[in-house]
Amino acid sequence: MTGTTRMRQVCLVAPRLEPVVGHIAAIMGLTVCHRDPNVARYGLENALLPVDDILLEVVAPFREGTSAGRFIDKTGGRGGYMAILSCADPRERQKNAEALGVRTSHVIDRPPYLGVQLHPRDCRAAFIEFNHTANSGNMRGPYPPAGPDWHKAIRDDVTLALTGVTLTSPDPQGLSSHWGRIIGVPAAGTEVDLGNCRINVVEGESEIMSGLTFRVRDPAAVLRAAQTRGHAVTADTFVLGGVDFRITA
Repeated sequence: MTGTTRMRQVCLVAPRLEPVVGHIAAIMGLTVCHRDPNVARYGLENALLPVDDILLEVVAPFREGTSAGRFIDKTGGRGGYMAILSCADPRERQKNAEALGVRTSHVIDRPPYLGVQLHPRDCRAAFIEFNHTANSGNMRGPYPPAGPDWHKAIRDDVTLALTGVTLTSPDPQGLSSHWGRIIGVPAAGTEVDLGNCRINVVEGESEIMSGLTFRVRDPAAVLRAAQTRGHAVTADTFVLGGVDFRITA
């Protein structure tokens, strides 16, 4: 593999955008930077919120027969939908994935943006997408899915970074190795380190994207904000958008 692969975006799915997007914004101190009209062709609406240089996206179906709607029906809304990675050459990653028996689900070719989505059944746990935009080595540079001025919505008064994505599997070592081979970054134990975000696999009954880890300025204040909006807090974690939000200092 050539170039550097980084976490670019994490996508959650919900039956409706609200109250999920509003709660994420209020609890985590984030701002919606863009709602992409292009996702309407797939029967979806979305909202994107930047967390430093990673975009947190929520999608919701507005008609029957969408893949996101089928995901909700199958999982009961538990689990993240997609891990979206920035890389030098999505076609190279697609070729590598196909050699591993991982099918391509969808290709988005809208210059200067190219995205290759891999089939979740073959990836296991969630969709993986690889994308590239001209000058995407600058993680705060142009990124069409987030709108022309997405970086202006970055806030750091509450949340500083999205530092981790957690997957669960009955076979953590097997799943982490599988994702490492697809991504092109060898797993170290049950972890794939992308530099700006770590993918960690823990033991669980099913294979899902089960959680996100955030670094914040005041964990106690964030957890209180979650409780205020009706989310049960266990230790450093609450559930929102189908995944565990783990809060760290």
